[in-house]
Amino acid sequence: MQEFDYAVTLFGLLLGLALTEALAGLARALKARQHVRIGWSTALLGILVACDVVTFWVFGWALRTEIVPTWPMMFAGFLVTAVYYVSASLIFPETADQDHEAHFAANYRLVLAGMLVCNTALFIWTVSIVGAENLFSLRQFVISWSLYPAIGLAIFAKDRRIVLGCICWLISLYPLSLVWL
Repeated sequence: MQEFDYAVTLFGLLLGLALTEALAGLARALKARQHVRIGWSTALLGILVACDVVTFWVFGWALRTEIVPTWPMMFAGFLVTAVYYVSASLIFPETADQDHEAHFAANYRLVLAGMLVCNTALFIWTVSIVGAENLFSLRQFVISWSLYPAIGLAIFAKDRRIVLGCICWLISLYPLSLVWL
């Protein structure tokens, strides 16, 4: 078993469970859609977290040759993926009959803060491995660096329209990164 295979069993499992938790919440909501309004805010937050979790898998694969499963690295990876699991579990309410918009209002800041912590850890780890070259190109400013002010603004904004605008911007970065090479 290669070192990457060993490490991915823990990280892949937790990231997979994070996606499963978010998808299970979506499934509960869709089953109760005749009784409960899901709302755009909850759906957009779920899309954002799903996109970001998949991005973590992509980075993990791209940096697979650099993963050395030491205890500190494995524990740090566990902490990051655990934050993602908890964040994903906060997207949808525990029961489908709860008010999704009220649940969003009560939890989106925690979800976005968790996402911010995970992306910061990934950024620091990636820079420590591959260096800081090309960090200041226009593409990096738009696609990578704009994540931080957008999440910060969404966490601290009082106006729901600003929060949803920031979430939409963050979602748009994923397809933009595919076409802007």
